[in-house]
Amino acid sequence: MTKRKKIELIKICGITDPKTALACVNFNANAIGLIFFKKSPRHISDEQALKICQTLPTNIITTGVFVDEGFDFINDKIEKLSLKAVQLHGNESPELIADLRTKDVIVIKAIFAKKKPYFKDAYLYNQASYLLAECGKGSLPGGNAETWNYAEIAQINTKLPVILAGGLDSSNIINALSMGNVSGVDVSSGVESSPGIKDLNKVANFINQVKAFQ
Repeated sequence: MTKRKKIELIKICGITDPKTALACVNFNANAIGLIFFKKSPRHISDEQALKICQTLPTNIITTGVFVDEGFDFINDKIEKLSLKAVQLHGNESPELIADLRTKDVIVIKAIFAKKKPYFKDAYLYNQASYLLAECGKGSLPGGNAETWNYAEIAQINTKLPVILAGGLDSSNIINALSMGNVSGVDVSSGVESSPGIKDLNKVANFINQVKAFQ
């Protein structure tokens, strides 16, 4: 029997203000997602992002989330905000991942059950730090609150650690985690009262569920 991996990354994504970011960290989140995709209701400006980053302890994994952006755009955010990680949530190339790894940041590459790049394409992204498993349904690249068959993550053939995402909330996280051996979780809409507005009770409950699973 394979030993279950420790959940090493708990990421609350789509944060829009410093107070909420700090509250999530106080509830034991260790990664905060900042979205730089203009079509997202959780999109923030560089100025908002900088205030959030400056509020957080230095050990928190501040993560810029990008969709099909080029190296220069992403690198500008890394340098302006001192980001610790970048999450590529589109159909980015393996070459972009290799280039970003030279910046000494964690690189998270999203792969999808229902669209390109598919789970079967995981081997293309072996230079990433993590793979993020998402559904890929809905109008946005992520944050659509779409639950899916989390058991499908068993199809991902990779030696990289995998982060589970998509439709997660406190009511289904335990069941979802039991479906596969993942190293992280990523939640956004499942801990919100409205798009971009986090419900701190939901955040705390979600994180407590993840911690209890371990």
